Amino acid sequence: MTKQGDAAITRVQTRAFIAAWLGWAFDGLDGFLYSLVAVPFVKELLGGASAGMPEVAKKAALIQAVFLFGWALGGAFFGRIGDKIGRTHTLTLTILTYALFTGLSFFSQAWWHLMIFRFVAALGIGGEWAAGSSLVSETLHPKHKAWASATLQTGYMAGMILASLTVSGLVGSGAFPHRAVFLVGVLPALATVWIRRAVPEPEEWKGAREHEKMPSVAALFSPAVRKVTLLTLSMTSICLTTVWAFLFFTNQVLRALPEVKALAVPEQERLITGITIVWVLWNIAGNYAATYLAKFTGYRRAMAVMLVFSFVSYYLGFREPLSLEATRWWFNIAAFFSLGIFALFPLYIPPLFPTLLRTTGAGFCYNFGRIVAAGGALVGGQIIAGHFPGLGIWWLGFLYIPGILLALVMPEHGPGMHGEPELATAPAV
Repeated sequence: MTKQGDAAITRVQTRAFIAAWLGWAFDGLDGFLYSLVAVPFVKELLGGASAGMPEVAKKAALIQAVFLFGWALGGAFFGRIGDKIGRTHTLTLTILTYALFTGLSFFSQAWWHLMIFRFVAALGIGGEWAAGSSLVSETLHPKHKAWASATLQTGYMAGMILASLTVSGLVGSGAFPHRAVFLVGVLPALATVWIRRAVPEPEEWKGAREHEKMPSVAALFSPAVRKVTLLTLSMTSICLTTVWAFLFFTNQVLRALPEVKALAVPEQERLITGITIVWVLWNIAGNYAATYLAKFTGYRRAMAVMLVFSFVSYYLGFREPLSLEATRWWFNIAAFFSLGIFALFPLYIPPLFPTLLRTTGAGFCYNFGRIVAAGGALVGGQIIAGHFPGLGIWWLGFLYIPGILLALVMPEHGPGMHGEPELATAPAV
């Protein structure tokens, strides 16, 4: 790490950033593994060849919905824990939680076993965001936070790529069953030893813990803040519901294409891995594009533009089965816009709230959206039962229409926005 501006990044700050980046990467790994093997693994748990695809689709979607609900609860629960025992301690605890219960998914003997393991793993994944973002935000100099925001988001994408390579390497080799991929999810636990020893608690947290009291969640609905809270809740709910439809159903879309069905299982897994890695790279480009668009046009317009093109990509790309080549391109375009918009939120949401409500407001609004996204997963599962999986993405994509209108009335500035905002760190999708 080098200098940016007049403030050099110290060793302590470097270690804190690496710890948070690893947390983001492990989030991506453990969170995305299920999406890649959901249908074949759930089908196995429901009896294999005797299980009908409509029932498999419904159960797989239910497990995903419970996972997202756990993610939301974990963000709220561990957020409070982090304020009490510290960011580094909580980061360690959350990583251990999701590593252990991701590994336990291997031992599932029924679909509801897997649902329970995924729920508890999600508590840790949701909590890691709160701890990791606070750790970096309170450790780095403000001049570095724009760079840190974008770079942390690449950690989650790196984890998704690692998940894809895991599935391709294990299942694609033909030597391991789909459940074996969850054993790789235990590896993040090893990082907690280093984090616990090398990363101290932020001085800012230590001082605040001694002298300040966290405001209650109820303060978010006081007359002065209520409008911002409700608008932000609505925007994050729309974006999370639509993007998780994309993340969850993309692999099912690929597996439903005749060109993919004709391939042997190892070839299918390698193909899906390659396609996934490419659209993840498009997402990374979209993150930076969204950030610079906001810099030049303002947040409202940037959100509106990203949402317009997200809707177009969902509407044209997932209404019906397309050729494999066309599907690849619509994946890339959808990832660029629908996932790219998430780079705006860490720059935009925290400063909308007064200082003493900033972390509470950003964390509550963002994680509440995951509960709505859980409902979206259930609706999507009902929609695709017996039909083309892309319809789950297509129908939920219509939520972008109210999202576009909402973007135009979102506040452009908040109490903490004076010119360039003081940046928080990037949330994982």
